[in-house]
This record gives sequence, C-alpha cells and structure tokens, in this order.
Amino acid sequence: MKDNSVTGRLWSAMQDVGVSKAELARAANVTPQAAGKWFKTNSISRESLDACAKRLGVSIKWLINGEGDKFPENVVSISKKKHDQSSNVDSFVELDPWDSKTPLNDDEVEVPFYMEVELSAGNGSEVHLETEGPKLRFSKSTLRRHGIDPTHAACVKVSGNSMEPVIPDGATVGIDTANTTIKDGDMFAIDWSGALFVKTLTRRPGGGLRIRSFNLDEYPDENLTVQEAQTVRVIGRVFWYSVLR
Repeated sequence: MKDNSVTGRLWSAMQDVGVSKAELARAANVTPQAAGKWFKTNSISRESLDACAKRLGVSIKWLINGEGDKFPENVVSISKKKHDQSSNVDSFVELDPWDSKTPLNDDEVEVPFYMEVELSAGNGSEVHLETEGPKLRFSKSTLRRHGIDPTHAACVKVSGNSMEPVIPDGATVGIDTANTTIKDGDMFAIDWSGALFVKTLTRRPGGGLRIRSFNLDEYPDENLTVQEAQTVRVIGRVFWYSVLR
C-alpha cells in the first residue's frame, strides 16, 4: 500500500479520524475481509470509496487524486484539528454554543425542518402535511460550494433501519429539491406510489430503476421495470445527514 495511492490516503484518513477497518466495512456495506483486500490489492470500487468518504468526512476528490483539502468542511474537521495539533486524549476543541435566539452570522442561513414529513428508511411512510417547525443552520459558503441553493433546501427526519449503518433510525437528512436528476449510486428522497423513502438509485438498461438500501440483509434490491419506475418521483438529492449515536 503506497502512501500516495487511493488506499494509502484512505488509510491516512482512518488514522486521523480514528475509524477501524471494521467500522469502514460496515459503512461501505461490505465484509471486513473485503475491506482488508482494499489495502492488500490497492483496489476499491467507487461505490465503496464514496461510502468511506462520507463515513470519514473527507473529500472524495482528495481520496481519488490527492487534490484539494482532505477535510473540506468545518463540521467534520475536528479530528483533523486534533491530529494537526498532536493532541492527546485530554485535549479539547473549542465549540461555539448557540440557540434559536442567536443571530445568524454573515455566512449562515437557516434551512426549514419539516416536522410532519417523515422519510422512511424501511417499508415506507405515508405522505403527511408538511408543517414547518424549527430551522437548522448551514454555512452559505458550504452550500454554495456544493451547488445547493438554500431556497431549495429542506431537512426532514428518517425512520427505519434500511439505510443503516450510514443513516440510523431517527437521523435528519438535508434534501436539495432542485436536484432531481438521478446519478447512479447516489442517495435521494423519493415518493414511491404515495410513500416516502430515502434510498440510493441506479438507472437500469431500458429505462428501469434499481432502488437499493444499505442494509441489504433485510432489504434486498428493488429492480423496477420501465413501467414500474414511472411510479417513482424524485423529491431531491440527499446532500447531508446527521448522525449522533
């Protein structure tokens, strides 16, 4: 395994964040043995690499070719800061507390959180009336860097275990409702015959659609024909999710 290889950079990020091979295997939905082969053969699929990047909070561009920042987001750079400072286990990173009354700074925007819209990561939830509740704060520059217009962003709650271990039951996801173009293997919020889901989508030859969960043991792939695919409406691409365990 070369340090300047894809798997070399992956290993470096694992050390920075403190994630084991077993944890990364769960995030990529592969066996620990398969994850071990990544580093022995210096070979990893793009789908697995995307999942690893999300779990580690690192830039996929940096993982692939070493370009750009390893940790591009302030939210996920805490481990990097601790590593760069050669901190020990007793070191802390200063965080700025805020509540709903704290004024927005120049680089912040509030994104609505819909309380009565529930996206299922299981067998589906019926569509409820969208009642806007509290708002979540995001960095304008971060959204802009990812091509997301704040006026088309919304956050909703996920229920069920079909997207575990990446998105656990009760997590919140951010959806870009302006991005409804299917990119193979990417994660989307969808309305499937009147029920809401968050799943990964892949186009199939002839116009069909594959709907995949991360928890394949309990939720096998749904391979839809071109006619069945017409019952699926893409609500938007999932651009962010919260995970507190």
